[in-house]
Amino acid sequence: MNVGVLGLGYWGPNLIRNFLGHPEIEKVIGCDKKEDRRNFIKSRFPSVELTDNASELMEGDCDIIAIATPVNTHYDFAKDALEAGKHIWVEKPFTSNSAQAEELIDIAQKKNLKIFVDHTFIYTGAVRKIKELIDKGELGDIIYFDSVRINLGLFQNDVNVIWDLAPHDLSIMNYILPGKIAKSVDADGIANFYNKENIAHISVHFEDNCFAHFHVNWTSPVKIRKMIVGGTKKMLVYDDMENFEKIKVYDSGIEMKARENIHEALAQYRIGDMYSPKITQTEALNLAVNEFIESINEDRMPLTSGKDGLDVVRILEATDKSINKGKQIQIGSTVVIGE
Repeated sequence: MNVGVLGLGYWGPNLIRNFLGHPEIEKVIGCDKKEDRRNFIKSRFPSVELTDNASELMEGDCDIIAIATPVNTHYDFAKDALEAGKHIWVEKPFTSNSAQAEELIDIAQKKNLKIFVDHTFIYTGAVRKIKELIDKGELGDIIYFDSVRINLGLFQNDVNVIWDLAPHDLSIMNYILPGKIAKSVDADGIANFYNKENIAHISVHFEDNCFAHFHVNWTSPVKIRKMIVGGTKKMLVYDDMENFEKIKVYDSGIEMKARENIHEALAQYRIGDMYSPKITQTEALNLAVNEFIESINEDRMPLTSGKDGLDVVRILEATDKSINKGKQIQIGSTVVIGE
């Protein structure tokens, strides 16, 4: 297969490196309007062909177009690529709104083309281990998902902090909690600069009394990447800033002992052992490229498909509406996580 990478900024070089390293990729073509970005790629990857013309890339002999451009350009580039008969890889978030995502999914289905949305964290050893533990029932029934993703910058020109950072944790939530029905979003945020929210808190409510909370911030003096998943049996802490023990599983919980008088109900706290499971150390982006190419060869949906991208975009849309209207918002078109 031949691959065209559209956008050679921050993430483009990583895509080029991983596509070049795949045995089924014969040629990689990079495209960017900026000459300095093309020169950088040429110095790092001499075998890569380069162009500054996106239309030329679409009309060429590429089988795959990887789109690593600003969010507000994803829809136009993705639609052009699909209509030209190319499979597409799109960076997160998939599109600027759900209507665009739905249209792209419809085009791909009619043309039997694959859409891969780069929710990279799904391919990390840590997140896959979390899913394995939940699927085995080790945590019991999940009752909450609590995430913090904060740092100092980088401010984006086209999106707020929610659309920039929250897709990571929303995609993780969707992956590890399949089958749960997200019904509404309650969000609050503030824009201190550029009329775009730089701090936000997002709450996602599920039908089965499960709850998810996300804290995102571009103006924190420290960088934190941590989430807690609480179950009826055990609880789990995932700290992506840790080099070794990224996941810790706690045999901790709460049991309510009923009494005749509800005001006398007794809470019993269980605090047991903690252990850190072994995690496979493989570059997530390498696994993502393998998954995409295998999905094309096997004519199946990739693990992180357009549907997964659409689910995240629907929650992001509801989040914006909640902040603007100052109230809880029902998620448009019920989002059944992982289906």
